[in-house]
Amino acid sequence: MLEHYSSELLEHAVSALGELPGIGRKTALRLALHLLKREPHEVEAFARALVRFRNDIKKCKLCHSLSDTETCEICSNPKRNSRQLCVVENVRDVMAVESTQQFSGLYHVLGGLISPIDGIGPKDLEIESLIERVSSGNIEEVILALSPTMEGDTTAFYIARRLEGQPVELTTIARGVAAGDELEYADEVALGRSLTGRTAFKTNSI
Repeated sequence: MLEHYSSELLEHAVSALGELPGIGRKTALRLALHLLKREPHEVEAFARALVRFRNDIKKCKLCHSLSDTETCEICSNPKRNSRQLCVVENVRDVMAVESTQQFSGLYHVLGGLISPIDGIGPKDLEIESLIERVSSGNIEEVILALSPTMEGDTTAFYIARRLEGQPVELTTIARGVAAGDELEYADEVALGRSLTGRTAFKTNSI
């Protein structure tokens, strides 16, 4: 159905909001009209927060998670167990694991999963930096906390192959997370149990 706007400014605002993932035209229109009801200084503060986030956000030089500084709070926390390294797909997965309060080690954010159909290969991810961190000799356990999808399994298998010969224990979260589900949407309790019940990773288990 063709939509007709009484204002070109409104149409542009709806188009801009509609660029966000999961936001359709109707939702974008609702958001635009909501912003119109707010005080100008509130909308300006909202816009400044987004611009500042986009311009000032950094990636931690160690784990590649999002951070306000060169090194994130987790990596710079001396109370974290630096011998354990949890490998995840993205920052949302870091937040999901942290919410379980079952892990006190460090993280390594890959920035995605291997997906040939999408043109994403190992070189497009933070895999080489992972190998370098493990090769430093400080890591005793690498936990593969990747989504139980085809892409997640492919990535886990590739990392396992690359880490062969390294003096580290390679584990994976227990399959308390349903196959095909993304880690960030897993129930906190189920994810917590998957972490505490992790098992040794075997390349012939996929």
